[in-house]
Amino acid sequence: MSKYEPLKRHLATLPVPVWRTSFREIERILGFPLPPSSRRHRALWSNNPQNHVMTKAWLNAGWLTEQVDLEKEELVFRKTGSGGNGNPSAGSPPAAKSPFAGLKGTVRIHADFNITEPTGEEWSAERGIL
Repeated sequence: MSKYEPLKRHLATLPVPVWRTSFREIERILGFPLPPSSRRHRALWSNNPQNHVMTKAWLNAGWLTEQVDLEKEELVFRKTGSGGNGNPSAGSPPAAKSPFAGLKGTVRIHADFNITEPTGEEWSAERGIL
């Protein structure tokens, strides 16, 4: 069992779709201080399941974080509607399996273009341009 299980249980029992809270309140629920990096690095509060064991607690409870304010030490948890399996609902972006997943469909290659053809210096040398 993770030491962040109390946060998971707390989130799983909340009857509201949005919970605005403070780092201190989370520490009260956990019974111990948050890691020092939680007050310095916004990335610790991202919804990437590979980020930190704490992240898995809220994702597995069916929640996502947003509006993280490191200066005020506050954030918002939003229920995903996933029923607690860590998968965001249709309204939330799925966890990316590739760092380029967000670019899918943004680049189109013309049907007549051969992507295996040499480019740059190789292309110039083959054509006697160098």
